[in-house]
Amino acid sequence: MTQEVVSVAKASALATGPSRKTPGQGRWLAGVFLAPAAVFLTAIVFYPLVYTLIRSLFNDGPSGQATSFAGLSNYAHIFTQSDAVEALKNNVIWVVIVPALVTILGMIFAVLTEKIRWASAFKVVLFMPMAISFLASGVTWTLIYADQPSRGLGNAVAIGIHDTFDPQTSYPELHPSGNTVLTGSGAAGYKSVATFAAGSPALLPLTGLNLVKPPKAAEPAVEPSSGAGLRGVLWNDFKLGGGGTPGVIDQGELGVPGLQVDAVKNGKTVATATTQANGTFTFPSLTSGGYTLSLPKADFSPAYGGIAWLGKNLITPAIIVAYLWIYAGFAMVLLAAGMSAIPRDALEAARMDGATEWQVFRRVTAPLLAPVLLVVFVTMVINVLKIFDIVFIIQQSAGGNAKYANVLAVQLYTDYGNQQFGAASAVGIVLVILVLPAMVFQVRNFRKESR
Repeated sequence: MTQEVVSVAKASALATGPSRKTPGQGRWLAGVFLAPAAVFLTAIVFYPLVYTLIRSLFNDGPSGQATSFAGLSNYAHIFTQSDAVEALKNNVIWVVIVPALVTILGMIFAVLTEKIRWASAFKVVLFMPMAISFLASGVTWTLIYADQPSRGLGNAVAIGIHDTFDPQTSYPELHPSGNTVLTGSGAAGYKSVATFAAGSPALLPLTGLNLVKPPKAAEPAVEPSSGAGLRGVLWNDFKLGGGGTPGVIDQGELGVPGLQVDAVKNGKTVATATTQANGTFTFPSLTSGGYTLSLPKADFSPAYGGIAWLGKNLITPAIIVAYLWIYAGFAMVLLAAGMSAIPRDALEAARMDGATEWQVFRRVTAPLLAPVLLVVFVTMVINVLKIFDIVFIIQQSAGGNAKYANVLAVQLYTDYGNQQFGAASAVGIVLVILVLPAMVFQVRNFRKESR
């Protein structure tokens, strides 16, 4: 019996001892399993990267083929060529502003979801833009920023606010029906051909008023009443359905309210009046002499057309707003998940000690959430360094202003499309150099968190 026990013990020791190798423990077997991944990475990462680096050191021929050795001249062009410099400048703006804004907005929204009812619905609404492709998002924001030929939502809001506080009182569509009574242009203003004096009414016909949707204050035009001073009337010498006599106030023709009329003598404006709802105006102090009547250009200035969202100065901020709309919900979801992992007893203990909500956030929530904040921030840095699609899509509607929103990834695409492969390769290498430190930092941070 004793010998059987000893034999079993020896067999067990041999089976579990350090000298016995289990299947898969050899390095050669690990190499077999890693080989496909190594080949795949070499084919799609390392070989293209090396080839791009080499190609960036050569000039381009007419058809894009590599010609003479260029050294670092393709890299020098990035810092000297106007379009590339604009792209580099915009990338700096994106990196400095956007990651911080996305992180701050995500943090604000994450805190709000802790305080409001229907938090889940709030999160879904804010995260929904992430479910839309960048192409669709770019097209959507292009329509929002549109100003010609149709008005987008952005300008509809801007014009509505403007007209609420500064109503439109000019008539850019109005003009004289001929040059026998008034002469000039809307850009410079109009003046009467003849002179007028007290006792002889000044009839100044215009045409072009929108009769389908006339001014709310407009009333049927009437002859000026008799009285002291110089008097006259400005009216739209046309009515729906036509008819009537030119130069005569016919029934149904509307006066033009709110126009400024200047009385001019010897080249100087001596009096100013404003037309009433029926188009009449009066200069009670002008009782003698003859005067030329002038309609200044302000009466015919174009209506407020809104904001040039995709203009030279606003196109980059406008695209940044679209990007924030997409990624603020993404940051909120990550930060909300991080906040849910914070021990509630720590927050309650701070509140019981008399800390305000701001102090709780600054002294407890923010420090405990710092790792997640860092992940969100670094992720946004990597994303904006290589931002391309939404910039490219919105640029298509900017016309000549597209170059002012240029970024390095778009510049790479443009150079490649122009068969400037050396220049495009140089931009690509610069992008890799810029993104690499952030990626290394992110990987090290993940490793540190996993320990």
